[in-house]
Amino acid sequence: MNKACPEPPEPSSSGYPPKLAAIVSLFEGLPEDEKRETLISYADQAARCAPAPGETFDLEDVRKDEECADTVGIFLKIGSCREVHFRVSLGPQVQILTKAMTSILCKGLESSTLEQVLDVPADFVPRIVGGQLVRIRSQTVYYVLTRMKSACRAFLNRERAAAL
Repeated sequence: MNKACPEPPEPSSSGYPPKLAAIVSLFEGLPEDEKRETLISYADQAARCAPAPGETFDLEDVRKDEECADTVGIFLKIGSCREVHFRVSLGPQVQILTKAMTSILCKGLESSTLEQVLDVPADFVPRIVGGQLVRIRSQTVYYVLTRMKSACRAFLNRERAAAL
């Protein structure tokens, strides 16, 4: 690691990067009705996670998968200290829960390492959205996390191939 780069923060005791752990903690303290309101608030912020015009990325993965209502683009930029910066574009038909998870993950994974993202256990999702929504929308709630992890794996695979 570059000497000018600080050590990345250690994951919390739950295994989540610190920013994601703080979001999970916030949701765990909320009653169900406030969880829903907070999810809607996060969904309203999803547009802020979109790539800015002219912004460049190390990896771009834009596609419509069967389990999602519309096209989703995952954009990954690796910082000078190998920290991740995600941006996500969402088509107009993407559901509110997917929009909320997009905002949560973009904020919660910001400045984590590739390895930390890959190691994030998915058990935080029901702690945020509640068991009822996980059962109803099981594929939706994990979709963005799965796509972000896939982008990190693809970047690492490209890097390994280039080193050979």
